Amino acid sequence: MEGPRSPSENELPGVLEFLNKKLRNEASWSIAAEYPTAFSSNNLHNMRIIADEGHVLSHAVLKPLIIKSPHVIFKVGAIGSVVTDDQHRGQGLSTKVISDCLKLATEQSCDIAILWTDLFDFYRRMGFELAGSEISFVVEENYDIPPINLRFSTDTKVSPDAIYRLYSAHSVNSVRTIEETRKFLSIPQTKVYTAWESNGQLAAYAIEGKGVDLGGYIHEWGGSVSKLMALFSFIRAHKNQPYTIICPRHAQNLIQQLQQKPVTMNQGFLGMIKLVNFDQLSAKIKRAFRAEGVADIVLEKHPQHFVFGVGQDLFTINNETDMVRLLFGPVDYRALGMFKEETIQKLEKVLPLNLWIWGWDSI
Repeated sequence: MEGPRSPSENELPGVLEFLNKKLRNEASWSIAAEYPTAFSSNNLHNMRIIADEGHVLSHAVLKPLIIKSPHVIFKVGAIGSVVTDDQHRGQGLSTKVISDCLKLATEQSCDIAILWTDLFDFYRRMGFELAGSEISFVVEENYDIPPINLRFSTDTKVSPDAIYRLYSAHSVNSVRTIEETRKFLSIPQTKVYTAWESNGQLAAYAIEGKGVDLGGYIHEWGGSVSKLMALFSFIRAHKNQPYTIICPRHAQNLIQQLQQKPVTMNQGFLGMIKLVNFDQLSAKIKRAFRAEGVADIVLEKHPQHFVFGVGQDLFTINNETDMVRLLFGPVDYRALGMFKEETIQKLEKVLPLNLWIWGWDSI
């Protein structure tokens, strides 16, 4: 048994065959078609396998992302496609490949790592915690909108340049290229809904589905709120059944508009997050506070605890997972009763940090 290690170029087809069998057994396409940027030869160095006599026994992959937000530019290590052969489970192989992905994330200067799972207890043992915010709206019924001069389409042949233009307008997004957008548009089971101006310019778009995942979920969208609301209305009428829109917490204008429609709102977590390079992240956060006029922010890591606060109004945080939620939410600082009102007002200038991973970037 050898590894964890990265596969060679010649081993990649065998790794994909292993993943297809374990994770996509009923799909007619390869998992590489769903995650074209993660399972490419350019990302071999971020794939981790444990093998025995040429057979893959366990796998995980790291996909580094640069996330831009108004206050901080994050480097995030997204981890996914974690699977171990049935006959070799219970031997700690998944723990080993994930730990090696975390080592890679550290070496590549990631601030945090994130993954998506329902095995909460398993990943908590490795220091991950449910954190961040995700708000979803189930559009239960059709709803009317004021007359608007738009043409709607379900044609998937959309210019990636036009999608990229609207995507780039988001206040929080990952750095992508137009070529990556082109690859994402070709992911199996992806439905594309668009709204067009009379002059032929793309006004709004919404993406549903991603291979075997996110069916019935609008996980990517772009455009002004009024144009999006019109497009969402079209989608509900076109599908003739409920569907779900996923929103970041900071999309307040869109959230307010959706709340006025026949929807069911649910608040959840962005994913399971782990601090990878606290000192680097702390320096970024301190710079963000200084830019907001708060020069006396305290965010320090000690051998057994963290110290957090403003000026002399400080609190000791004993667990790293608690620190994750304080930084990324969801958290109500007033409900915690930790700080004075003056301190809370200063903290809320930056925290919780606006972090969002769009659906195409999930792994």
